[in-house]
Amino acid sequence: MSTYYTDREYGARPPSVDTIDDRLWAGLYSLIQTRIGDGSFGLRFPEQCPDGNGPCGCDVQAFHRVLTAEVPWVESPLSATETPKTPVILDLLEFCARAVGEPIQGAYHSFHRHHHLSWDRHSGLQRFVGEVNMLFRRNALALELTPEGQARRLLPAPLAEVVGWTLFQTGDAETDRLLESARLRVLSPKEDDRRDALEKLWDAFERLKTLEPGANKRVQADALLDGVASVGSGYRGMLAREAAELTTIGNSFRIRHSEVTQQALTSQDQVDYLFTRMFAFVRLVLRRTGRGG
Repeated sequence: MSTYYTDREYGARPPSVDTIDDRLWAGLYSLIQTRIGDGSFGLRFPEQCPDGNGPCGCDVQAFHRVLTAEVPWVESPLSATETPKTPVILDLLEFCARAVGEPIQGAYHSFHRHHHLSWDRHSGLQRFVGEVNMLFRRNALALELTPEGQARRLLPAPLAEVVGWTLFQTGDAETDRLLESARLRVLSPKEDDRRDALEKLWDAFERLKTLEPGANKRVQADALLDGVASVGSGYRGMLAREAAELTTIGNSFRIRHSEVTQQALTSQDQVDYLFTRMFAFVRLVLRRTGRGG
């Protein structure tokens, strides 16, 4: 997909927007309507030639009937001026991605004044994904469609690099499960999934403190940090202070507990910041103690 002048001269806007607004929805709506009109969704919902000579377009009624059954929160017919909630739009785009193909014109049927069609699934999906992602990029949306047509979240750049390539081999199956679940859920477009990722990461952090031998959790946690930095060094002291601060954060904010005394995290930026901070600490500990990461 080609870039625009402002992308080339000033750089692409960083993906920081979590919600599809009215303007972006109107563009996506027009894109979908165009694909309905040119028969792209006839791959899954073919309109048949009245003379029985094969498909000739998209069966619009079938498209909308199945859409409202598979995505029951969407209003049909779609409206350019009524913007669905972002998760519903993402379901809609995935529905479209499953149905799209590049229409290929065959023989011309002069009586009905239409061409009979076949479809190229790969090129149609590639084109649709590219057009959606271009609209997302131009509006700084922190989302994209994968080449398979599934919606996923774009992480902040510092976090994306480490999350995408981290493997966990802590020696404890439950800790590995918590870390992998956190890694996968933070990629979700759903805010609730990302908050759950933060909770699982903090649970894994608490469990990490008990992996080393020792008489109690405090001794075990000290032994863990001793494997990361030299005992008595300034760096080792800094790590101890950071571990203590992360523990306080987990107890003070609504991450692992839900008591009324805990402060709620009020924005996704706060969730991302705390996840990035904790993930960086956990990854350092894992790598320096030979536990993957």
